[in-house]
Amino acid sequence: MITVNNLTKEFKLTRRLRREMGESFRGKKSVRAVDNITFQCQPGRIFGLLGPNGAGKTTALRLIATMLKPTAGSITVMGYDTQKKPQKVRENIGFMTGQTALYDRLTPGEMVKYIADLYGMDAKRFKERKEKIFDLLGMAEFANRRIARLSTGMKQKTSIARTIIHDSPVMVFDEPTSGLDVMTARAIIDLIRSCREEGKTVIFSTHRMGEVKLLCDDIAIIHRGKLYFNGTLTEFESQMTCDSYEDEFIHLVGEA
Repeated sequence: MITVNNLTKEFKLTRRLRREMGESFRGKKSVRAVDNITFQCQPGRIFGLLGPNGAGKTTALRLIATMLKPTAGSITVMGYDTQKKPQKVRENIGFMTGQTALYDRLTPGEMVKYIADLYGMDAKRFKERKEKIFDLLGMAEFANRRIARLSTGMKQKTSIARTIIHDSPVMVFDEPTSGLDVMTARAIIDLIRSCREEGKTVIFSTHRMGEVKLLCDDIAIIHRGKLYFNGTLTEFESQMTCDSYEDEFIHLVGEA
């Protein structure tokens, strides 16, 4: 389970950053990327964190994964406070983001083995998990090829495999299908769905409403750091005033 209470994250702005971010940030000393948001992710359910680019989704997920410290508010993962027990949180979480680099000189098999060793997985359990994951993602044909020579989709599959190899109870995916072809994206969607079937707590960020319809039990919509909807997918559908998910999302964000 993930519990987020009144979460806020501010970043200080240097003179250089203010200049790079444009006229609207002139004179500001900080920017609030996440602004007092509250939500909860339950085991056996998939929670979608939706929002346009720059909405604060990645910052929120990094806070959950203990990569950043909150300015205010609190987060607990599996009952552990991310600030008081960060190591315990990391032991119980798998975090996948496109901004985490892979080691080009390793193969996917070696990369996944390296992560498994860090988590102290025994050889038999590792072999079982690796075979299951590589089969589900269709990785056998490139498992022994150097990562530097892989396509974008192959690298994304490797990153996913690395994230889930240690079979943690909480999974965090930051736009896992971004930039992928249809076949690779579908394989990753199937894998995320399998995490729910295994009773894991799953949260993923996206701006693709098609993925929401395929995967989500619960959703939150974030824009400019603020939460504009938080509830089940059924509740979202019941209050829709537009004909499609995409139009409703644009309507909510546009009003914000």
